[in-house]
Amino acid sequence: MPDEATPSIDPGVRIGHVHLKVAELDRALGFYCGVLGFALTQRFGDQAAFVSAGGYHHHIGLNTWDSAGGQAPAPGTTGLYHLAVLYPTRAALADALARLDRAGLALDGASDHGVSEALYLRDPDGNGVELYRDRPQAEWPRDPDGALCMFTRRLDLAGLRAVGEETGN
Repeated sequence: MPDEATPSIDPGVRIGHVHLKVAELDRALGFYCGVLGFALTQRFGDQAAFVSAGGYHHHIGLNTWDSAGGQAPAPGTTGLYHLAVLYPTRAALADALARLDRAGLALDGASDHGVSEALYLRDPDGNGVELYRDRPQAEWPRDPDGALCMFTRRLDLAGLRAVGEETGN
């Protein structure tokens, strides 16, 4: 735990990308590009690929360097809990849900956290994936002193699907 004398990290710092070990590159690309809609930006044979949204060099790296044919880590081991993909609007998140529905992929969960709405699932390699959108900060739940009060409640999936239907997704 840092003490009060430890300077805070620059507030402009962001997580730039995640790099995942996968068992089969084509299967992983089928999920991240084929289902979620990321664009392939570069591929190195059957060993590595990089995908992105909006023309960025890469948001997700996928590789088989140490994992070709491998299995997901067993329960009770450490490692990645999930990667989170931030969608810019509720309509964009509704589109993501429609994509999952069309692909026949089941959700592990769907939560309203007050600050965000989130869909949870697993990729073909068992990695946890969160697809979410943030609410505007002015809508975040706060206590009378102004402290953030996040929570976890069931997300209204029917309402999210309705947003998608309204926007043609």
